[in-house]
Amino acid sequence: MASNIDHAVVAGFGDEWTRFDQSGVSEDELRRIFQSYFETFPWESLPPNSVGFDLGCGSGRWARLVAPRVGKLHLIDASVQALGVARQNLSAQKNCEFHHASVDDIPLADGSADFGYSLGVLHHVPDTAAGIQACVAKLKIGAPFLLYLYYAFDNRPPWFRAVWKVTEIARSVLSRSPHALRSAAAQAIALTVYLPLAKAALAAEKLGLDVTHIPLSSYRDKSLYTMRTDALDRFGTRLEQRFTQEQIREMMESAGLSDIRFGAFPYWCATGIKRR
Repeated sequence: MASNIDHAVVAGFGDEWTRFDQSGVSEDELRRIFQSYFETFPWESLPPNSVGFDLGCGSGRWARLVAPRVGKLHLIDASVQALGVARQNLSAQKNCEFHHASVDDIPLADGSADFGYSLGVLHHVPDTAAGIQACVAKLKIGAPFLLYLYYAFDNRPPWFRAVWKVTEIARSVLSRSPHALRSAAAQAIALTVYLPLAKAALAAEKLGLDVTHIPLSSYRDKSLYTMRTDALDRFGTRLEQRFTQEQIREMMESAGLSDIRFGAFPYWCATGIKRR
């Protein structure tokens, strides 16, 4: 029986990807977000017809852009609902294989994958470090692994972290509400908080101001659909862990990765290479 899994979180994400299958995101926006995540990923180092995995594939939004670049891609998710959405979104891709499994039970042989990635997933499992280790175990020596975990605002001023702590109160309540209620509340937050702050940051940027520390400024070039999706992700998920850059580096190194490179954004997204 898998232990590194929160079944309520899995059910919540199944509901989220059913509501937001990413059909409302433009190709241009999807590619821009994809590039920010994969900034440090060494595509050029992959062997011909490389085989890899997407751990926690969700709707398959990143897999849709990865699959055409590789030989075979294994999409793994603990939610049957999410896999159903991913199958639909990747129906045109013939090199994808779908697996209903948790990070405790990745259905690949150890040392078999040429690459792997897990974006925005392993901060939602009880033991993040163990989850990283489970992923790295499936990689060949020299294979890259791309990881994105929520950051602990270690590069932000104290007032920014204080604002986040206030939002935690709302998340702790909403994330335990029925699916319909949490979804409705998240949409209201997207419209009344995400959108105004994003638009304010965009206006400030056009005036030549530094918008780095404006909350939610990263959404200034994103669609309302993306804000609605991420608001549900943020406020509808009951288990959320955050890590400093140094903590992420330590977990990656302990799992057997070296040459760890962090991207400029999002924080903290990093690639490591499985060492001998």
